[in-house]
Amino acid sequence: MDKGDVNAYLLGILITPIRLIMSQIEHTIVDAADPNSNHAKTTPDPAPPDNRTTNTSSSGGGGTKTPITSGMLVGLVAVVAVAAFFAGYYISDMGSDKLTQEDLDEAMSDLELRLLQNMLPTVQPEPPIQISADNDPVLGSPNAPITIIEFSDFQCPFCARFSAQTLPLLSEQYIQTGTVKLVYRDFPIQNSHPNAVPAAVAAECANEQGHFKPMHDMLFANQAQWSGQDTSQAVALFNQYAGELQLDHEVFDTCLTTGKYVNEILMDLEDGRAYGVTGTPNFFIGNDDIGYVEITGAQPFESFKRILDAQIGT
Repeated sequence: MDKGDVNAYLLGILITPIRLIMSQIEHTIVDAADPNSNHAKTTPDPAPPDNRTTNTSSSGGGGTKTPITSGMLVGLVAVVAVAAFFAGYYISDMGSDKLTQEDLDEAMSDLELRLLQNMLPTVQPEPPIQISADNDPVLGSPNAPITIIEFSDFQCPFCARFSAQTLPLLSEQYIQTGTVKLVYRDFPIQNSHPNAVPAAVAAECANEQGHFKPMHDMLFANQAQWSGQDTSQAVALFNQYAGELQLDHEVFDTCLTTGKYVNEILMDLEDGRAYGVTGTPNFFIGNDDIGYVEITGAQPFESFKRILDAQIGT
């Protein structure tokens, strides 16, 4: 066997198994890429299926993607090492055609470099998605570094649960300390909550007089009282709540009965849909610099705490 035949034989020993493993790794990299994702979602403990009111239903699925494991890399190195060993053993009997250890080391280094190059991502990450706070009511300091943007519906029972159980803890531990602010945006699901829009208008009208939070709390606390009423009776109750909060009755009543903020509320609804919101409550946590993490449903306080602590620490 001449030197050319020996080189061809060695090339077959070294390259064939390497190509097989490289092909598997490249397919894994392509399958694992997800360029369509534009904002992160939470991975808290799964919420119960009855923790949000939905506007639309959707389904999806996909196969299991095989991750690139250290076993693949170890396998590649092992194959190369075994092939190199037998190649060196074979050529040791060929006298002057023997490859040196330096030749094998150089080949190994070249293969490692090519492997690392193939593992580099081919799709550059997209910049963090920006979720607009618009000019909606804010709970907490406007200068707080982290924002919770809530899309909510005053007639949604799961939004009322969040308001009663989770919001007080968020307020005590984060909002009142100045590290987090909450922006309330409307997402009235009118096909199942006919009084959601009038309630949202009532809250906006109270906000005009600096009483958004008291009206917000009163609407949720008394949801059972007005939710089942026809709209005219619900509006009368909203005027009653305004009186209990000592708002200017004439200004509030004019604001409410003329539907002054209906267009603003519908703009919130359209923004929510653009961000992929399909039910309430729905939250986006973060800021424009680090991006936003999405929470869907009336998750427990611990789910919010885990995300907020990680973001505040960055």
